[in-house]
Amino acid sequence: MAINNVNNNGVNKTPLDNNKVGSQQNQNQTAVQQQAAAKSQTVTAPRQDSVSLTQSAQQLSQVQKKSAEAPVDQEKVDKLKKAVESGSYRVDPESLARKIAQLETQVFSSKS
Repeated sequence: MAINNVNNNGVNKTPLDNNKVGSQQNQNQTAVQQQAAAKSQTVTAPRQDSVSLTQSAQQLSQVQKKSAEAPVDQEKVDKLKKAVESGSYRVDPESLARKIAQLETQVFSSKS
C-alpha cells in the first residue's frame, strides 16, 4: 500500500526549484556579508572619558609634587637609618612633644 499526499489537505504543492533556492541563499549570504563589511567600516568617534578630582585630591597631588622636588640630605637619611637599625637612635620624648604642640599650633592657628 502506498501513502501519497499526506497532510497536504488536498492541495498540490509545486516542486522546489533547487537552482532558484540556491540563488536566493547566495543572495542572502552576500547581503549579510555586505552588511557586516559596512558595519566594520563604520568609524565610530572615540569615546572621551573624563576625570575630576576633589579639591583635597588636587591639594594632595600638589603636596606630593612639592615633596618630590624638595632637596634631601641623603647622608643624614643614611645615618638615621643606620642608627634606627642598630638601636642606637634615641628619641627625647619631651622635645618630641614640644615640637608636636608647636606644629599643631601652626596648623590650627593658620586655618582660623
